[in-house]
Amino acid sequence: MQFAHLADTHMGYRQYGLTERETDFFEVFDQAIEEIISERPDFAIHSGDLFEYSRPPTRALLTAQHGILKLKEAKIPIYAIAGNHDVVMRKNALPPQILYKDFGLKLISPNNPFYVIDDVFIGGSPYTSKYHSKALIERLESIEKSSQNYEKRILVLHQGIDRYIPYEYELKIGDVPQSFNYCAFGHIHERVVDDFGAGKLAYPGSTEIWRSNEVEGYKKNGKGFYLVDISGDIPEIENINLKLPREFIKKTILASKLQEELSRINQYISSLQEKPILMVTVEGGNFNRSEVYETLNQTLSDSCLTVRPNYHPTTIESEPNPFENGKEALNIKKMIEHNLKDFNSEKVNQLATGLLKELSDGDFKTAQTIAQNFYEDLYDH
Repeated sequence: MQFAHLADTHMGYRQYGLTERETDFFEVFDQAIEEIISERPDFAIHSGDLFEYSRPPTRALLTAQHGILKLKEAKIPIYAIAGNHDVVMRKNALPPQILYKDFGLKLISPNNPFYVIDDVFIGGSPYTSKYHSKALIERLESIEKSSQNYEKRILVLHQGIDRYIPYEYELKIGDVPQSFNYCAFGHIHERVVDDFGAGKLAYPGSTEIWRSNEVEGYKKNGKGFYLVDISGDIPEIENINLKLPREFIKKTILASKLQEELSRINQYISSLQEKPILMVTVEGGNFNRSEVYETLNQTLSDSCLTVRPNYHPTTIESEPNPFENGKEALNIKKMIEHNLKDFNSEKVNQLATGLLKELSDGDFKTAQTIAQNFYEDLYDH
């Protein structure tokens, strides 16, 4: 018996405020549906974050409806849970997936914690915050008990586990029941497959690049979903890769060779069908960030969908110590670094001092870019 396992499609996400990126997420979802149908699995599982928002835009709702109806026509039932982005933070509120009950989607929820298809147990729980982890553990114990009489058992969750994200988890690995043949997780956007208990624990990852820090993982492992065969004692898992609509390009260039490097980048971009997203880091020596920013935009704005610059000058002009030689002037930069030293984060220091410089110079556009890059680099779920 085979099934498709996907998660974190985040439809409705307008990345960088660009309608083109919102469309990209829709296109990848449509592609995933077509690939699932072509593989002809017995059923599909979506492990949460079908949408970016608990109140999705109309186009996202219609795209999901179209895909679920296509699965129904192909006689491929789909089982789903709500992820943290799908959850409405209101008591007894229902996630948007409930809209597709009559279109073939079977929602796994506290009221319907499991389903059985051809003697395969499919049970799980929607996303639960770390503040309610005790209730989630009790729910998992109940689900495990209900699954005991079935030969094949699948657990569906949308949670971060301490083994994979030590500082942002909601569930400890020791609290996950080990009796299931396959633990179909969502929430982490990188692909993960581990031996676990009686079978496998897997995250298929997001179907699109949701944050810039996913680019390296995408280039290494691809984006898409899993095709899982649970006929044997141990599940067999196949990566099904999707073709993303546009490239994410990450480049580090030297300020001293700026024009030469930009010319090379433009030459490569000219061979692409769709405008890429370019994340470029300029480093080396002292340089005027405002001038570099203008050069980047003048050279690349027409060929790229968006340019996301970052700056790493390797030398900084020395500044006099305000407390030496009787000088009374204050060095604000060093004061900030001193006060932030307890954060033990070089990135936080760079953010604060970088904003100080650009805002002091009146370069609000560069300051905004620095702040955006900082928050996009955080592992935000």
